[in-house]
Amino acid sequence: MTGRGVRRLSAAMAMACAVLVGPSAPTNNPVAKPLPAGAPTGVVAGRVATWNICNPCEGSEQNVGRATEIAGYAPEVIALQEACVRDVEAIRDHLEYLYGLVYHVEYGSVLRSWSRCGGVPWRPGGFGQAILSAAPMTDRVTAEYPDGGSEDRGYLAVTTEVGGRTVRVFATHLAQRRQEAVRAAQTRVLAAAVARHDRAIVLGDFNAVPGTPELTGMWALAADADPECRPPAAGGCTPTTDWRSKFDYVFLRGVTALGQGVQPSAYSDHDLVHADLAP
Repeated sequence: MTGRGVRRLSAAMAMACAVLVGPSAPTNNPVAKPLPAGAPTGVVAGRVATWNICNPCEGSEQNVGRATEIAGYAPEVIALQEACVRDVEAIRDHLEYLYGLVYHVEYGSVLRSWSRCGGVPWRPGGFGQAILSAAPMTDRVTAEYPDGGSEDRGYLAVTTEVGGRTVRVFATHLAQRRQEAVRAAQTRVLAAAVARHDRAIVLGDFNAVPGTPELTGMWALAADADPECRPPAAGGCTPTTDWRSKFDYVFLRGVTALGQGVQPSAYSDHDLVHADLAP
């Protein structure tokens, strides 16, 4: 083969590898973005968060930006939805090496998707939920809902420590909008699992505003960390999405919130929702 042929073959192979790796590959030599004034210098005990990080979303700096958003609040536990395993791995690494925040991670993948998460056709990346926790996690359970709707959906549950106390933590993502009956069935499955625990934190994107019938089972078990958000008078609920709806929740069972905040993000169509819990 001529030198020109070798160069063409090398270029073709590089392009093929880039396509197979997909959009979830972490960037090389990432640079830490500045944190907001007053950002914590370490993990904040008793702080939890939930964030639908958006997939697919474009941009080579997505994972560094996502890590920066999380580091700005440094929750003890955070649940991520629409999460590819390799994206979460990159976020976790950026949190540690750029911001000094060390997390354990557990995955609740419900879908293997090359188009969403890259990889190779015979080994596509995992897509679903993930939980990052400063403390080790045990008793991991991953469950797919019997009917995911237009896309596979499920929940991930672990036992960990929040604020020095053991608690069961759930991360979930319910069916997309305009699938009310499907979400109602999913909530029944989730609520039955949550009801087994006296102390539980349920984090996730429920794709439903507070007063909808499909969330009745969750309201019967738990309160939202937002003290102004209680159906039927749910007008005080802070929106958590770009379309100004509240879809993202920190549900608490046997746990009390001191307050909740919502941080709009340039890296997702959902906001990062964080709550500080009473000791």
